[in-house]
Amino acid sequence: MTVSAPINRTIFGAVNALAGVLMFSINDASIKGLSDGYALHQVILFRSLIGMAFLMAFILPFSGGLAALRTRRPGMHLLRGVLVVLANFTFFMGLASLPLAETVAIFFVAPLFITALSVVILGETVGPRRWASVVVGLVGVAIILRPGTEAFQPASLLPLVAALCYAALQIVTRRIGGTESAVTMTITVQATFVVVASTSGLLFGQGQFADQSDPSLAFFFRAWIWPPMSDLPVFVMVGVASALGGYFISQAYRSADAALVASFEYAGLPMALIFGLVFFGEWPGVWELAGMALILGSGLFLIWREAQARRWKGGAAPRP
Repeated sequence: MTVSAPINRTIFGAVNALAGVLMFSINDASIKGLSDGYALHQVILFRSLIGMAFLMAFILPFSGGLAALRTRRPGMHLLRGVLVVLANFTFFMGLASLPLAETVAIFFVAPLFITALSVVILGETVGPRRWASVVVGLVGVAIILRPGTEAFQPASLLPLVAALCYAALQIVTRRIGGTESAVTMTITVQATFVVVASTSGLLFGQGQFADQSDPSLAFFFRAWIWPPMSDLPVFVMVGVASALGGYFISQAYRSADAALVASFEYAGLPMALIFGLVFFGEWPGVWELAGMALILGSGLFLIWREAQARRWKGGAAPRP
Protein backbone atom coordinates (compact mmCIF):
# COMPACT_ATOMS: atom_id res chain seq x y z
CA MET A 1 0.00 0.00 0.00
CA THR A 2 1.33 3.43 -0.92
CA VAL A 3 1.19 6.06 1.81
CA SER A 4 0.55 9.62 0.67
CA ALA A 5 3.16 12.32 1.23
CA PRO A 6 0.98 14.37 3.65
CA ILE A 7 0.54 11.34 5.92
CA ASN A 8 4.26 10.61 5.76
CA ARG A 9 4.99 14.18 6.81
CA THR A 10 2.46 13.92 9.63
CA ILE A 11 4.02 10.72 10.99
CA PHE A 12 7.49 12.21 10.65
CA GLY A 13 6.38 15.32 12.55
CA ALA A 14 4.73 13.30 15.32
CA VAL A 15 7.78 11.07 15.87
CA ASN A 16 10.06 14.10 16.00
CA ALA A 17 7.71 15.85 18.44
CA LEU A 18 7.74 12.87 20.83
CA ALA A 19 11.52 12.56 20.61
CA GLY A 20 11.88 16.28 21.30
CA VAL A 21 9.56 16.11 24.30
CA LEU A 22 11.58 13.25 25.80
CA MET A 23 14.81 15.22 25.39
CA PHE A 24 13.28 18.33 26.95
CA SER A 25 11.90 16.27 29.87
CA ILE A 26 15.40 14.98 30.59
CA ASN A 27 16.68 18.54 30.30
CA ASP A 28 14.03 19.89 32.72
CA ALA A 29 14.67 17.27 35.38
CA SER A 30 18.43 17.79 35.14
CA ILE A 31 18.21 21.57 35.44
CA LYS A 32 15.83 21.31 38.40
CA GLY A 33 18.45 19.13 40.07
CA LEU A 34 21.08 21.81 39.46
CA SER A 35 18.89 24.76 40.49
CA ASP A 36 19.86 24.78 44.18
CA GLY A 37 23.60 25.04 43.59
CA TYR A 38 24.24 27.01 40.41
CA ALA A 39 23.20 30.22 38.71
CA LEU A 40 20.65 29.84 35.92
CA HIS A 41 22.74 31.72 33.36
CA GLN A 42 25.75 29.54 34.19
CA VAL A 43 23.72 26.39 33.59
CA ILE A 44 22.33 27.85 30.36
CA LEU A 45 25.81 28.83 29.12
CA PHE A 46 27.29 25.40 29.83
CA ARG A 47 24.25 23.75 28.25
CA SER A 48 24.43 25.87 25.11
CA LEU A 49 28.18 25.48 24.59
CA ILE A 50 27.93 21.71 24.97
CA GLY A 51 24.80 21.60 22.81
CA MET A 52 26.37 23.66 20.05
CA ALA A 53 29.50 21.51 20.07
CA PHE A 54 27.33 18.40 19.78
CA LEU A 55 25.36 19.86 16.88
CA MET A 56 28.46 21.03 15.04
CA ALA A 57 30.16 17.64 15.46
CA PHE A 58 27.33 15.15 14.93
CA ILE A 59 24.36 16.88 13.25
CA LEU A 60 25.75 19.61 10.98
CA PRO A 61 28.06 17.33 8.92
CA PHE A 62 25.03 15.25 7.89
CA SER A 63 22.83 18.29 7.19
CA GLY A 64 24.83 20.02 4.47
CA GLY A 65 27.82 21.26 6.49
CA LEU A 66 28.46 24.95 7.09
CA ALA A 67 26.46 25.80 3.96
CA ALA A 68 23.33 24.76 5.88
CA LEU A 69 23.81 27.73 8.21
CA ARG A 70 23.28 30.27 5.45
CA THR A 71 20.00 32.15 5.77
CA ARG A 72 18.19 34.97 4.07
CA ARG A 73 16.04 35.62 7.16
CA PRO A 74 18.41 36.60 9.97
CA GLY A 75 15.78 38.84 11.55
CA MET A 76 13.35 35.95 12.00
CA HIS A 77 16.12 33.82 13.49
CA LEU A 78 16.92 36.61 15.93
CA LEU A 79 13.24 36.83 16.89
CA ARG A 80 13.15 33.06 17.48
CA GLY A 81 16.28 33.30 19.59
CA VAL A 82 14.84 36.04 21.80
CA LEU A 83 11.56 34.16 22.26
CA VAL A 84 13.23 30.87 23.16
CA VAL A 85 15.59 32.57 25.62
CA LEU A 86 12.67 34.27 27.38
CA ALA A 87 10.72 31.02 27.43
CA ASN A 88 13.61 29.05 28.91
CA PHE A 89 14.64 31.60 31.51
CA THR A 90 11.11 32.09 32.86
CA PHE A 91 10.32 28.36 32.78
CA PHE A 92 13.47 27.35 34.64
CA MET A 93 13.02 30.09 37.21
CA GLY A 94 9.57 28.68 37.88
CA LEU A 95 11.03 25.19 38.07
CA ALA A 96 13.25 26.27 40.96
CA SER A 97 10.18 27.13 43.07
CA LEU A 98 7.53 24.66 41.89
CA PRO A 99 7.30 20.87 41.61
CA LEU A 100 8.40 19.51 38.25
CA ALA A 101 5.04 18.11 37.13
CA GLU A 102 3.13 21.22 38.25
CA THR A 103 5.50 23.51 36.36
CA VAL A 104 5.21 21.41 33.21
CA ALA A 105 1.42 21.24 33.55
CA ILE A 106 1.10 25.02 33.80
CA PHE A 107 3.42 25.40 30.84
CA PHE A 108 1.07 23.23 28.81
CA VAL A 109 -1.13 26.21 28.17
CA ALA A 110 1.44 26.76 25.36
CA PRO A 111 -0.02 24.14 23.00
CA LEU A 112 -3.43 25.71 23.61
CA PHE A 113 -2.00 29.08 22.63
CA ILE A 114 -0.40 27.50 19.58
CA THR A 115 -3.70 25.98 18.49
CA ALA A 116 -5.37 29.38 18.71
CA LEU A 117 -2.52 31.28 17.08
CA SER A 118 -2.29 28.75 14.24
CA VAL A 119 -5.76 29.88 13.20
CA VAL A 120 -5.15 33.61 13.54
CA ILE A 121 -1.65 33.76 12.06
CA LEU A 122 -1.23 30.65 9.91
CA GLY A 123 -4.80 30.33 8.67
CA GLU A 124 -5.07 26.70 9.75
CA THR A 125 -8.48 25.18 10.40
CA VAL A 126 -9.58 24.25 13.92
CA GLY A 127 -13.12 22.97 14.38
CA PRO A 128 -15.52 23.61 17.28
CA ARG A 129 -14.66 20.40 19.10
CA ARG A 130 -10.97 21.22 19.07
CA TRP A 131 -11.81 24.71 20.34
CA ALA A 132 -13.78 23.03 23.14
CA SER A 133 -10.74 20.95 24.04
CA VAL A 134 -8.71 24.16 24.28
CA VAL A 135 -11.24 25.55 26.75
CA VAL A 136 -11.14 22.35 28.82
CA GLY A 137 -7.35 22.54 28.94
CA LEU A 138 -7.49 26.14 30.13
CA VAL A 139 -9.89 25.10 32.90
CA GLY A 140 -7.33 22.50 33.95
CA VAL A 141 -4.63 25.16 34.13
CA ALA A 142 -6.91 27.36 36.26
CA ILE A 143 -7.52 24.47 38.66
CA ILE A 144 -3.79 24.00 39.13
CA LEU A 145 -3.15 27.73 39.60
CA ARG A 146 -6.19 28.40 41.81
CA PRO A 147 -5.74 32.19 41.71
CA GLY A 148 -7.20 34.02 44.68
CA THR A 149 -6.58 31.12 47.07
CA GLU A 150 -3.78 30.39 49.53
CA ALA A 151 -2.55 27.66 47.17
CA PHE A 152 -1.65 30.24 44.51
CA GLN A 153 2.08 30.97 44.15
CA PRO A 154 3.38 33.99 42.22
CA ALA A 155 6.09 31.76 40.78
CA SER A 156 3.39 29.85 38.90
CA LEU A 157 3.05 32.87 36.61
CA LEU A 158 6.57 32.27 35.31
CA PRO A 159 5.71 29.10 33.34
CA LEU A 160 2.67 30.97 31.97
CA VAL A 161 4.96 33.66 30.57
CA ALA A 162 7.19 30.90 29.24
CA ALA A 163 4.18 29.31 27.57
CA LEU A 164 3.25 32.50 25.76
CA CYS A 165 6.81 32.98 24.50
CA TYR A 166 7.02 29.35 23.45
CA ALA A 167 3.75 29.54 21.52
CA ALA A 168 4.96 32.61 19.63
CA LEU A 169 8.27 30.83 18.98
CA GLN A 170 6.61 27.85 17.35
CA ILE A 171 4.38 30.00 15.20
CA VAL A 172 7.49 31.81 13.93
CA THR A 173 9.10 28.39 13.33
CA ARG A 174 6.11 27.34 11.28
CA ARG A 175 6.29 30.56 9.24
CA ILE A 176 9.94 30.09 8.25
CA GLY A 177 10.12 26.29 8.33
CA GLY A 178 9.56 25.99 4.59
CA THR A 179 12.80 27.79 3.75
CA GLU A 180 15.00 27.32 6.84
CA SER A 181 16.50 24.01 7.94
CA ALA A 182 16.04 22.56 11.41
CA VAL A 183 19.79 22.57 12.03
CA THR A 184 20.04 26.26 11.11
CA MET A 185 17.21 27.16 13.49
CA THR A 186 18.66 25.03 16.30
CA ILE A 187 22.22 26.35 16.05
CA THR A 188 21.12 30.00 15.86
CA VAL A 189 19.05 29.47 19.01
CA GLN A 190 22.03 27.96 20.81
CA ALA A 191 24.16 30.93 19.72
CA THR A 192 21.54 33.32 21.15
CA PHE A 193 21.67 31.42 24.44
CA VAL A 194 25.47 31.78 24.55
CA VAL A 195 25.28 35.55 24.03
CA VAL A 196 22.51 36.15 26.58
CA ALA A 197 23.93 33.79 29.22
CA SER A 198 27.44 35.24 28.87
CA THR A 199 26.10 38.77 29.23
CA SER A 200 24.03 37.77 32.29
CA GLY A 201 27.10 36.14 33.81
CA LEU A 202 29.16 39.29 33.35
CA LEU A 203 26.42 41.39 34.96
CA PHE A 204 25.36 39.09 37.83
CA GLY A 205 27.87 36.23 38.01
CA GLN A 206 29.76 37.72 40.97
CA GLY A 207 26.72 37.10 43.17
CA GLN A 208 26.24 40.73 44.19
CA PHE A 209 22.45 40.22 44.13
CA ALA A 210 22.46 36.63 45.35
CA ASP A 211 20.87 37.32 48.75
CA GLN A 212 17.34 36.35 47.67
CA SER A 213 14.75 34.50 49.73
CA ASP A 214 12.73 33.53 46.67
CA PRO A 215 14.13 30.33 45.08
CA SER A 216 13.43 31.58 41.55
CA LEU A 217 15.32 34.83 42.07
CA ALA A 218 18.11 33.02 43.93
CA PHE A 219 18.50 30.69 40.95
CA PHE A 220 18.92 33.65 38.63
CA PHE A 221 21.24 35.82 40.75
CA ARG A 222 23.43 33.14 42.36
CA ALA A 223 27.20 33.51 41.92
CA TRP A 224 28.99 31.29 39.44
CA ILE A 225 31.04 28.38 40.77
CA TRP A 226 33.18 25.79 39.02
CA PRO A 227 31.26 22.47 38.93
CA PRO A 228 32.82 19.48 40.70
CA MET A 229 33.61 16.45 38.57
CA SER A 230 30.51 14.65 39.84
CA ASP A 231 28.23 17.28 38.25
CA LEU A 232 29.97 17.46 34.87
CA PRO A 233 28.08 14.45 33.41
CA VAL A 234 24.82 16.21 34.31
CA PHE A 235 25.92 19.34 32.45
CA VAL A 236 26.86 17.22 29.43
CA MET A 237 23.49 15.47 29.52
CA VAL A 238 21.69 18.82 29.74
CA GLY A 239 23.60 20.14 26.73
CA VAL A 240 23.03 17.09 24.54
CA ALA A 241 19.34 16.78 25.51
CA SER A 242 18.76 20.47 24.81
CA ALA A 243 20.42 20.30 21.39
CA LEU A 244 18.55 17.18 20.33
CA GLY A 245 15.26 18.47 21.74
CA GLY A 246 15.51 21.72 19.80
CA TYR A 247 16.44 19.87 16.62
CA PHE A 248 13.59 17.35 16.87
CA ILE A 249 10.95 19.97 17.71
CA SER A 250 12.09 22.20 14.85
CA GLN A 251 11.81 19.23 12.49
CA ALA A 252 8.33 18.49 13.81
CA TYR A 253 6.98 22.01 13.27
CA ARG A 254 8.56 22.20 9.82
CA SER A 255 6.87 18.96 8.78
CA ALA A 256 3.38 18.82 10.25
CA ASP A 257 0.37 20.90 11.20
CA ALA A 258 1.17 23.15 14.18
CA ALA A 259 -1.91 22.09 16.14
CA LEU A 260 -1.09 18.40 15.64
CA VAL A 261 2.51 18.77 16.83
CA ALA A 262 1.29 20.81 19.81
CA SER A 263 -1.04 18.00 20.85
CA PHE A 264 1.80 15.46 20.84
CA GLU A 265 3.76 17.67 23.19
CA TYR A 266 1.32 16.68 25.95
CA ALA A 267 3.39 13.52 26.34
CA GLY A 268 5.68 15.70 28.45
CA LEU A 269 3.11 15.70 31.25
CA PRO A 270 3.25 11.98 32.17
CA MET A 271 7.02 12.14 31.67
CA ALA A 272 7.23 14.98 34.20
CA LEU A 273 5.12 13.01 36.69
CA ILE A 274 7.45 10.02 36.43
CA PHE A 275 10.65 12.08 36.62
CA GLY A 276 9.30 14.16 39.51
CA LEU A 277 8.43 11.05 41.51
CA VAL A 278 11.60 9.11 40.73
CA PHE A 279 14.18 11.88 41.11
CA PHE A 280 12.58 14.37 43.52
CA GLY A 281 10.01 12.38 45.47
CA GLU A 282 7.23 14.71 44.27
CA TRP A 283 3.64 13.70 43.75
CA PRO A 284 0.84 16.19 43.01
CA GLY A 285 -2.17 16.74 45.26
CA VAL A 286 -5.77 16.05 44.30
CA TRP A 287 -6.37 19.50 42.78
CA GLU A 288 -3.20 19.35 40.73
CA LEU A 289 -4.01 15.85 39.48
CA ALA A 290 -7.51 16.96 38.50
CA GLY A 291 -6.11 19.89 36.53
CA MET A 292 -3.51 17.70 34.87
CA ALA A 293 -6.20 15.17 33.91
CA LEU A 294 -8.19 17.90 32.15
CA ILE A 295 -5.08 19.16 30.36
CA LEU A 296 -4.04 15.67 29.32
CA GLY A 297 -7.60 14.79 28.29
CA SER A 298 -7.88 17.87 26.11
CA GLY A 299 -4.57 17.00 24.46
CA LEU A 300 -5.62 13.42 23.74
CA PHE A 301 -8.87 14.70 22.29
CA LEU A 302 -6.91 16.99 19.95
CA ILE A 303 -4.93 13.97 18.75
CA TRP A 304 -8.13 12.00 18.12
CA ARG A 305 -9.78 14.88 16.26
CA GLU A 306 -6.70 15.26 14.07
CA ALA A 307 -6.84 11.56 13.21
CA GLN A 308 -10.54 11.92 12.35
CA ALA A 309 -9.83 14.97 10.19
CA ARG A 310 -7.23 13.01 8.21
CA ARG A 311 -9.71 10.16 7.72
CA TRP A 312 -12.42 12.52 6.50
CA LYS A 313 -10.13 14.51 4.24
CA GLY A 314 -11.20 14.10 0.66
CA GLY A 315 -14.44 12.42 1.71
CA ALA A 316 -17.49 13.40 3.66
CA ALA A 317 -17.23 16.42 5.92
CA PRO A 318 -16.80 15.70 9.65
CA ARG A 319 -19.86 15.85 11.85
CA PRO A 320 -20.14 19.14 13.78
